[in-house]
Amino acid sequence: MGKSTAAKIAQSLGAAVVDTDVIAREIVMPGQPALEQVKARFGADMIDQHGQLRRHELARRVFADADARHDLETILHPRIREVWLSTVEQWRDEGRSLGVVVIPLLFETGAEKYFDATICVACSVATQQQRLTERGWSAAEIEQRRQAQWPVEKKMLLANYVIWTEGELPMHTAQWKRILRLQ
Repeated sequence: MGKSTAAKIAQSLGAAVVDTDVIAREIVMPGQPALEQVKARFGADMIDQHGQLRRHELARRVFADADARHDLETILHPRIREVWLSTVEQWRDEGRSLGVVVIPLLFETGAEKYFDATICVACSVATQQQRLTERGWSAAEIEQRRQAQWPVEKKMLLANYVIWTEGELPMHTAQWKRILRLQ
């Protein structure tokens, strides 16, 4: 959809940014309790010879099995939420006036209640498909991920703002500036 690009633009406009996808990668690094729980639930074959999570293999498994995906979310989501909530609290303590938390499953996890406003970063299904294909995802992987989330149209209706990412970067920046009342 363009969440990472949107986050970079927000940061360039002065927002503090934390991305829950980054947090998700950090909490399953070697030595982290979440990695041990993933290993216990999904098997030692999910860990490579260097002690790293085999993310692609785990994704293949959990996106093909809703129960497995639920189990993984039960392991990861509370830890991820704890980290970003702590980060937001730190921003408040520092007196920051603007912070952005990038959460791909914002509405699905009920996290919207923690924010003053929500922004849905969206594009057409065709553009999403093209972007993910360019990253090497198969059509089956794309469809599995799409099925694991609410339809973008529903998220757009629930959000306070929508950033439509079909255009060029100056258009994305202009949308941010309008939302942040910088224009």
